[in-house]
Amino acid sequence: MYEWNETIQRMIDWIEAHLTENPTLLQMSEEIGYSPYYVSTKFHEIVGMTVKNYIAGRRLAMATLEIRDTKERILDIAMKYGFSSQEALTRAFVSAYGCTPAAYRKKPRPVRLANLQVVLFPQHYTNKGEPTMNTTALTEARVRVEHIPAHKYIGIWDIEASDYGKFWSRHDCDTVCGIIDSMSHVSHPIVTGHTAGWFYEKGKKGYFYGFGVPEDYDGEVPEGFEMRSFPASDYLVFYHPPFDFLKDNGEVMGRVENLAWNYDPAKHGNVCYEWNEEACQDYQRHYPEGIGYEVLRPVKRK
Repeated sequence: MYEWNETIQRMIDWIEAHLTENPTLLQMSEEIGYSPYYVSTKFHEIVGMTVKNYIAGRRLAMATLEIRDTKERILDIAMKYGFSSQEALTRAFVSAYGCTPAAYRKKPRPVRLANLQVVLFPQHYTNKGEPTMNTTALTEARVRVEHIPAHKYIGIWDIEASDYGKFWSRHDCDTVCGIIDSMSHVSHPIVTGHTAGWFYEKGKKGYFYGFGVPEDYDGEVPEGFEMRSFPASDYLVFYHPPFDFLKDNGEVMGRVENLAWNYDPAKHGNVCYEWNEEACQDYQRHYPEGIGYEVLRPVKRK
């Protein structure tokens, strides 16, 4: 299973890089090294949809973001993403979102975008009975202080889910992530994009997923989400710099979280801190090729 997940992930990455070039199943099969029929069958088995439907969804999603974020003609955007005409894009748009591209450009609203699929997760490649890392390629987890100003957060808080895996066993990933992608234009500049983490309620630890917005945001909140306000706070950021996701993810996350959950904030440098998790929540940033992996825990001076 791991080998095919890795192969399909390579295929997904290839599709993403060629969305504007009319990628074909034959081209992808040549890239992967298997027959078109076999690749198509395994893609459907692992991703849950046909290659054709996946490409169509991703093209519509990228076209939607360009309609929202640019002033390019809708016709040009339609041609760029492989639609035969502006009318063809409009038909797909109305079918998916219930409004025309022109209406959406005038007043963007939460919609479910077909998000980029990820089929490789830590459970697919850890504990395989072989070394998971080259120790010379990684560093020890580190800690720094970061200030996050007062902000609001739009998300789903699930007290019955204690981690990433349990959260997504209880919520539809495609729907949640697609809606968040459609709201990226209102994200907070610091608590931006897809973020997650942990919160505490009556002595119990839960998991949340969503995105931050500025403190003065008063716009629409997607159905199934809620918006909460959080005060300004310093955070201890436990982090590892960029790393090889496929090879080292499990090891990196373990190193960072081991430091984060066992750290004494009262002994941080010359400042005596204590945890501030009764007022704020713990954030998790996971962008292996960009910033690496980070766990942020709020603190206040004693």
